Amino acid sequence: MTTGPQPPADRRTASSKRPQRRSAHPRSAPELATARCIGRLQNLYRQDVPAAVAILAQLRRAAGRTVHETPDIWGIDGLEDLARVWEEHRQAGETDPAGGEASPELLHQDVRRKRETSTQAEEDAVHVAVTLWALHQQSIRDAAMHEPGWGLGRAVRALAQGGRGTAPAADEPEAGRQETRSAPRLDDELNETLRKRFVRIGTSTSFDMLAVRLREVVQLLRTARIPLDYARLADQLCRWQNENLRADVRRAWGRDLHLSYGRQTRPGGEDENDAEDTSPLSESDGPDPGL
Repeated sequence: MTTGPQPPADRRTASSKRPQRRSAHPRSAPELATARCIGRLQNLYRQDVPAAVAILAQLRRAAGRTVHETPDIWGIDGLEDLARVWEEHRQAGETDPAGGEASPELLHQDVRRKRETSTQAEEDAVHVAVTLWALHQQSIRDAAMHEPGWGLGRAVRALAQGGRGTAPAADEPEAGRQETRSAPRLDDELNETLRKRFVRIGTSTSFDMLAVRLREVVQLLRTARIPLDYARLADQLCRWQNENLRADVRRAWGRDLHLSYGRQTRPGGEDENDAEDTSPLSESDGPDPGL
């Protein structure tokens, strides 16, 4: 019997035993609703379906503004998807976003106020995320600008290092191509102008201010054709409105930025050097505990 050293295990067997990507966290109502709304519209828009093209034009005009400022897009900005998610949660025996099944008139004033605040936070989060995506997707048919896994920090890191998310479209204006080619390319540092824009997002003191500053960055991402995970953004926007959770959201954005340093990223695929999900929110995301 041969007693020499055994040959190495088959690569396919070894690779099958690698750590698996952690299971997805429970998705919040804003995250689910945004994913459904954008997933549906993005597919139709990229097929150049006239109805979807018209809807995105309406949504773009409301980008960066809150629900109460844009009644002309009620019914097309993802809030119906959000209402359906709430109903699914109720039917599954889960509490609704307002914290219970009781009718508003039967609730104590403080509970009723908390319920309304929570509902409004989720509506504003979905509305802002969906309208920003519509701005981001404008005139881009050959690529999806909502891409799971592309957190805000990661997208800004790619932008600040002069990266380009997808190949230029054949009909892209030459000016747009030149602007992207001439973007600063820094291997060890962030572009200072973009870094300051990112910091401005983190230091926003009101939701309206945050929405406007996000709009400015989204316009830059669109020029560079770098995607963003709008479902995750909606969840974070909802959390941001709770002062007890705001620091966690800011921390997640900052961590996403610096953890993206050196990552080889490709829209539509996994990171080349990631064996498992290293999203800074992967261990803590879940239904908002305090909204």
